[in-house]
Amino acid sequence: MSEFIVGGLAVLIAFFVTLFFIPKYIKKAKALGLVGKDMNKYEKPPVPEAGGITVIIGIVSAMLFYIFVKTFLYGTQSNLVAIFAILSTLLLAVMIGFVDDVFGWKTGIRRLHKVLLTIPLGIPFMVINAGQSIMYIPLIGSVNFGLIYPLVMVPIGIICAANAYNMLAGYNGLEAGLGIIILSTLGIVNWINGVLWLTLVSFAGVFALLAFLIFNWCPAKIFPGDSLTYGIGAFIAMIAIAGNMEKIGIILFIPFIIDAALSLWPEIRGKGKVEAFAKPNKDNSLEKPYPGIYDMTHFALASLKKKKKKVYERDVTTFILLIELFLVLLVFLFFV
Repeated sequence: MSEFIVGGLAVLIAFFVTLFFIPKYIKKAKALGLVGKDMNKYEKPPVPEAGGITVIIGIVSAMLFYIFVKTFLYGTQSNLVAIFAILSTLLLAVMIGFVDDVFGWKTGIRRLHKVLLTIPLGIPFMVINAGQSIMYIPLIGSVNFGLIYPLVMVPIGIICAANAYNMLAGYNGLEAGLGIIILSTLGIVNWINGVLWLTLVSFAGVFALLAFLIFNWCPAKIFPGDSLTYGIGAFIAMIAIAGNMEKIGIILFIPFIIDAALSLWPEIRGKGKVEAFAKPNKDNSLEKPYPGIYDMTHFALASLKKKKKKVYERDVTTFILLIELFLVLLVFLFFV
């Protein structure tokens, strides 16, 4: 069985396992009352939350299949330590994200506490000494960070990525769509660089998210929740680190970095927390929730309002996805 066939089967497993579990999860979540309001709809319909669990199950299933084939058919254990580290972080993300999904809305977990909750996500890649400590810094040259890289920079990068990904959220299809674009880019770059195992890992995430997007696109039948955002954010960071693509990862994360800066600015100034959600009209068209711009979604809404009289949730999502695709173009033009 060739590596290509194994990879193809693995990503199909990611897709169909996720697709299989989502309807069952939706039904169970509704029965248990694990639902949240769709805030960008006028009637605020209830939608099952924490659906990211199904995506992580799909990714883990694909990776376990790949490990099985490598171990029993190929008789090799190359890259398995890194794969198990990725699996460990994904499972930690599900547990941490689910706690946040269940208790965050009910008890109001503070943003600082959310960050502290995600600290364990950086540990698996830290303990296996992932990545390369020698990095090229513009205007300086190659710098060897030594132990600072695996013990400090790697966990900080994973934790920041998980939390930043969690902040640019709240619109139907946005989190899954961004994940598909970014992971597809990293997967293609890994393919070009000949890192086949990371190509498979990347596209396992892509296909699981594609299955999820079928149910999450506007109007959403399921929400991803922190169970997905923490996991996919950390997942992207780990692939970038393992493939020595930190610069590409940072470029692809520019919308998340801007979003974090915009969202945190009112809190830094002591004016309280702002929300990404818009103000929906009766026809479900959206209005800006604040006079200022405190989120990438606010920026998207303000920009679209200059061209369209009525802006809907899918327009905001599509606008941000197009920005991400522009960054992908820059990556392939200047960094690949």
